[in-house]
Formats: sequence, C-alpha cells, structure tokens
Amino acid sequence: MSEKPAEESRDRMESAVGCLLAVLGVAVTGAFALPRAAYSIEGGFEAEARDWGVILVDLPLILFAGLVVPPLAWATATRWLRPWAALLACVAVVGLGLWGLAAGWHPRQAPDPGDGPGI
Repeated sequence: MSEKPAEESRDRMESAVGCLLAVLGVAVTGAFALPRAAYSIEGGFEAEARDWGVILVDLPLILFAGLVVPPLAWATATRWLRPWAALLACVAVVGLGLWGLAAGWHPRQAPDPGDGPGI
C-alpha cells in the first residue's frame, strides 16, 4: 500500500459524498421540474396540448444536469476548500441552477384562454 489508511478512507468518504450528491441532485431537480411540466405531459383535454419537446428534450436535460452538476461542483470545490465549505459551495451552485431554471424555463401551464366551457 502506497497510501496511508487515513487518506484512503478520506478519499472513499469524498467519493461517497459525490455519489450521494448525484442522487440528491436528481431527486431535487425531478421534484422541481416534474410538477411544472405536468400539464405538458398530460396534455389537457384529449391530450391536445401535449408538448413532446418538454417530454423528450427539456426534462431529460434537466434531470441529467441534476445528476452531473452537484458531483462536479463537489469535486471541483474539494480541491481548494475544506469539505464543509465544499458542501456549502455545492449547495450554492445547485440553488443558483434551480433559480436559473425557474427564471428561464416556462413550460405551458394551463389551457389557452380561448378554451372555455362547452355549450
């Protein structure tokens, strides 16, 4: 063994935290994005407003970003910061990403105003 046991256990801990952050990132982005895209998935009355762009492009990219960004932020921050500061930096990056997503992504939310009650 060329490494010290303490360094090896620290590396394992940092790797485990990175995997945990990946799982939490997907869960948080899914919980944030899926309710906003629910109308585009269901499509309203007779699925007339189903948006395949949201289903096939937007949601997979958002979930992929939730999978990749937190561990990358963690790996980058642990190079220069202590683990607790790296975790705070990772949370800040995810928070800014969700804020940017809320500011820029607006899937269809309700039927057109012309859709009124029937006769």
